[in-house]
Amino acid sequence: MEEPFAAVGVRGVLHTPDTASGGALLLTHGAGSNCQAKLLVAVSAALAERGFTVLRIDLPFRVARVSGPPRPGDAGRDREGLKRAAELLKARVHGRLFVGGHSYGGRQASMLVAEAPGAADGLLLLSYPLHPPRRPLELRTKHFGEIGKPAFFAHGTRDPFGSIAEMKAALKLLSVRHELLSIEGAGHDLQIKKSASEASGKISGAFATFVSNS
Repeated sequence: MEEPFAAVGVRGVLHTPDTASGGALLLTHGAGSNCQAKLLVAVSAALAERGFTVLRIDLPFRVARVSGPPRPGDAGRDREGLKRAAELLKARVHGRLFVGGHSYGGRQASMLVAEAPGAADGLLLLSYPLHPPRRPLELRTKHFGEIGKPAFFAHGTRDPFGSIAEMKAALKLLSVRHELLSIEGAGHDLQIKKSASEASGKISGAFATFVSNS
């Protein structure tokens, strides 16, 4: 079941599985999108079918502005929004709670877990923005060594924000259990032939296995 979710400081959509068995997941969007992004909708629905309760939310910067990227100073507030949403979701479900998102949203989720390990039990990071396109030396990995929870990454083989080889090198900075799922032919949006369904099926299956083995 899919229904709107609203609380103080949190706006999104809640996916409730017919039979809850996989814990809970909080997902959010990239810098140019919102919680209605095709990828988030498809991944959330696929994971709900596998027993996860999934809440996809708009980050505070998107609640404040219907369009445009986050501004300098937004990141801290966005992490606070994620933390608040995680607390609300944790109060509704039993089992482990994972947080994550696409691109910018996933980066903020990973930084939140590095700063506040108790915020979640693990991460699902879709198209982690390893570096800006064509600027491979500007790595966004400073906090990787502080991440103390299992982390699952899904990344397209045509992503300009980081190649698969670059991702594998960066993940050596992690001291926790992690996995990288390569999505062949996908770019930063993780769509294959303009569809998010194929990638979402692969991601949900691999992530569910990763969680069960964690």
